[in-house]
Amino acid sequence: MRPKASDFPSPVIVTSSEEVARLCNKLKQEPFVTIDTEFVREKTYWPELCLVQLAGAEDVAVIDTLAPGIDLAPLGELLDEPGCIKVFHAARQDLEIFLHIFDRLPQSLFDTQVAAMVAGFGDQVGYDSLVGAITGNAIDKAHRFSDWSARPLTKAQIAYAAADVTHLRTVYLALRKQLEEEGRLRWADAEQAVLTSEETFRPDPRRLWEKLKARTNNRRMLGILREIAAWREKEAQNADIPRQRVIRDESLLEIAAIKPENVETLARVRGVTRGFAEGRMGQGLLEVVRVGENLPESELPKPPSKSDRGRPSAALVALLRVLQTAKCEMHKVAPRLVASSEDLDRIALGETDVGALKGWRREVFGLDALALVRGEIALAVVKGCVELQRVAPDGEPADA
Repeated sequence: MRPKASDFPSPVIVTSSEEVARLCNKLKQEPFVTIDTEFVREKTYWPELCLVQLAGAEDVAVIDTLAPGIDLAPLGELLDEPGCIKVFHAARQDLEIFLHIFDRLPQSLFDTQVAAMVAGFGDQVGYDSLVGAITGNAIDKAHRFSDWSARPLTKAQIAYAAADVTHLRTVYLALRKQLEEEGRLRWADAEQAVLTSEETFRPDPRRLWEKLKARTNNRRMLGILREIAAWREKEAQNADIPRQRVIRDESLLEIAAIKPENVETLARVRGVTRGFAEGRMGQGLLEVVRVGENLPESELPKPPSKSDRGRPSAALVALLRVLQTAKCEMHKVAPRLVASSEDLDRIALGETDVGALKGWRREVFGLDALALVRGEIALAVVKGCVELQRVAPDGEPADA
């Protein structure tokens, strides 16, 4: 029988190292534990962890991570335990926090948001919607925007935080059962693999320039942009402030374009104050600009462009998208999980080293996508639904 939130005891607030150790040592013995966090990040680069919520078969606990002197090492040991599955919903931010605190990612993960997409609950389904669909319970959203760093916590805040892990037990058991019965558990495992890589949460600072989407093919400008974007990231990390508070994206793009040589020129950049330009950061930024200007041609980045591949037929891409939607309806899986827009473009251009053509996606969509591109199948509307029809060598629909 699935546990209900009402079956659990009232949540316990944990404020001492001894309580953390006792709780985590007990939970390590369980087959799975549900986990969530509450944090604030508006004024810092690294998230400030405020609460960790945990639920086992009998325990519901809220660890006050801001309690004076509290030792979270036993929590790290729980996260390391391979025999206990750690269940999250939309785990990325939680995992980033734990990686920063413990310098390693948790072992044996299960993300119910990923599993829900595989199970046909739609694209990136929210926790409250998923709980409603599976349990029929409604999540109280009253404390969603609480300041979790403020103390003391109210009973209502603690109850709200605990609900995220009590309902999650029921959601996990239901999703796992469905995926096992449908033979799709390996699909979910494949999608969750990205959550086990530290590179997912620690991107190379020298690749961050690509996210700024500079509209230029000038490799020298891109080289400078790469260097100053990496410089900003390191400054933000060291100072523990949001990167936009070091210097904004639009200012970086302008600096890469005009290549300021001195304080006067830097201070004229939009968004750059005289104080910044004259200070330590301004001097450091000017030095990095000079590094970018002196890079050998061979070390300059190439402009990201799809022009090397040519442009796919818009009509063919549209047909592939219809096929994708139809196949995903048939298999009850979220379309965005099967193929991205870039995947469809590359398939239309005849490329084969594409994620949508591999693994379980190949079975669901890839083989038919290739057949559509080769003209071996056609799409038809039958009784209001899109169906696939084989095409004979003469171009006419083949007999069923």
